[in-house]
Amino acid sequence: MDKIKALIIDDEPLARALIKNYLAGHPDVEIAGECENGFEALKAIQEHEPALLFLDIQMPKIDGFEMLEVLDKKPAIIFTTAYDQYAIRAFEMNAVDYLLKPFSKERLLQAVEKARIRLADTAASDQALNRLQQHLDESPKTLDRVVTRSGLKVIVIPVDQIHYLEAQDDYVMIYSEMGRYLKEKTMRYFEQHLPLGSFLRIHRSYIVNINSIASVELYEKNTHLVVLKNGAKLRASQEGYKKLREMF
Repeated sequence: MDKIKALIIDDEPLARALIKNYLAGHPDVEIAGECENGFEALKAIQEHEPALLFLDIQMPKIDGFEMLEVLDKKPAIIFTTAYDQYAIRAFEMNAVDYLLKPFSKERLLQAVEKARIRLADTAASDQALNRLQQHLDESPKTLDRVVTRSGLKVIVIPVDQIHYLEAQDDYVMIYSEMGRYLKEKTMRYFEQHLPLGSFLRIHRSYIVNINSIASVELYEKNTHLVVLKNGAKLRASQEGYKKLREMF
C-alpha cells in the first residue's frame, strides 16, 4: 500500500510538532505539510491533495468546520482538539477518529490505523464524510459569519453585512455589502442558523436581513414587495408579509 499523504492543521506549533514527532518513521504516513490556519490549509490541500487531515477545530480566521465546508473534495479527517469529550461525541461516528488533547503516541497510532482501514474502503469513507457534513448542518450553532469560496479565494462574510439570501436550485445566493456569493447550502439551513430576530424568511425564495429593509409596498392585490436600502425589491408571500407585520 502507498503511504497515506497527510496534512497537520493546527494553530499551535507545539501541537503540530508533537504529531510530527509521534509519526516520525511511521511506515504508512507521509506528512506533506503543516498549516496554522484554515486559509493556509485550503492552499496546501489544493497543492498536495492529501488523503488525510489531522485537523484542529478552534483556529483563527476560519475554524476547522468552516474550512471543511468550502472543500470540493474532503479527505479523511482525524480531529485533534481541546474540546471536551461531550462536545465532540457527536463526531465519533463520522470522522475517522477524534483525539482529545493531550493524547498519547499510542492513541494517535490507533487513529492512523483506523484511517488506513477507512481509506481502503472508499464507499465507507464517502458515507462517513456525508454524515459528518449532515451533522454540522443540523447543529444548533447560530451563525455570526458565512464562509464561502469564489474560485481560489475564500470569502468570510459577517452576517450583519448580508442584505438578503435567494434560493438558486441546490445553492443559495448571498447578497452582501461585500458582493454576491453562492453557497452550497439550503434555505432551510440558513433559516435555522441565522440569528433569530435579525433575519426573516419572507418567501420560499428569500430570506431578508430586517435591518436592510427600507419599506414594504403593496404590489398588487395580496402581494407585497419588500424594498431594501440598497434598492433591491423582493416579493413577499402572504405568510411572509404576515410575519413582517407581526415583527414590526
